Amino acid sequence: MNPCLLCMKPISEIASWQSFFGLEKKKTLCDDCSKRFVRADIKEDGYVLDSVHSLYEYDDAMRDWLHQYKFLQDLALAQVFAKELWQSFSSKDIIVPIPMHPERARLRTFSHVETLLNEAKRPYIQLLKKTTTGVMGEKSKQERLDMENLFELIPSAAVQPITYRLVDDIYTTGTTLRQAAAVLKRAGAARVEAVTLIRSIQK
Repeated sequence: MNPCLLCMKPISEIASWQSFFGLEKKKTLCDDCSKRFVRADIKEDGYVLDSVHSLYEYDDAMRDWLHQYKFLQDLALAQVFAKELWQSFSSKDIIVPIPMHPERARLRTFSHVETLLNEAKRPYIQLLKKTTTGVMGEKSKQERLDMENLFELIPSAAVQPITYRLVDDIYTTGTTLRQAAAVLKRAGAARVEAVTLIRSIQK
C-alpha cells in the first residue's frame, strides 16, 4: 500500500478493474487527510482581471500543506491537487503561470506554480517576468495594495487578442493577479481570467 503524502500512514484502496489495468490514478492522501481540506469554489468577476476561480479555503490544513510544499520543498505534495487543477482547465486554455523572480527561484530551487501545473499535466506558456524580489506573504494588506509594477513582459513574449488564464497558488488581496492581468491587457490580451488553488481572506 502507498503511504499518505502528509501523515505517511498506509492508504487503503478498494480493488477495481481500473486499478487492475493501471487506469486508476493512485491516491496520494488517506481519507482522514483528504477530509481536512475544505473546497471553496469561490468565483468572482472584475475589470482588469475579468474573473478568478479559487478552489480551496486557506485553513489550518492548507496552511500546513503550503508550508511543507513551498518552504520545506516537498515537491511530491504537488500531486495532491493535480486532479482538481487538471479539471479546472480545458485543452484549449492558454495558461500563464505567475512567475517567481529569478533570484527567488534560485534560492527555492523550483517554481511552485509551474510544478503544480506539471503534475496536473496542463501545458503553459511563459509571458511574464517578476520585477521585484519582495515576498507577498510577508506584507500587510495595505502594503500589498500599494505595490506597483510587479511584472513586465519577457522580451520574446507575443500577446494575442485572446483569453489568457493566469495561475497562482494563493489569492489574498488579488494585487498579484490584477497587476499581471494589467500587463497582458496592455500588451493586447482580449480577456484575462485566473485560477488559484487557495483563497485567503486577509483582514
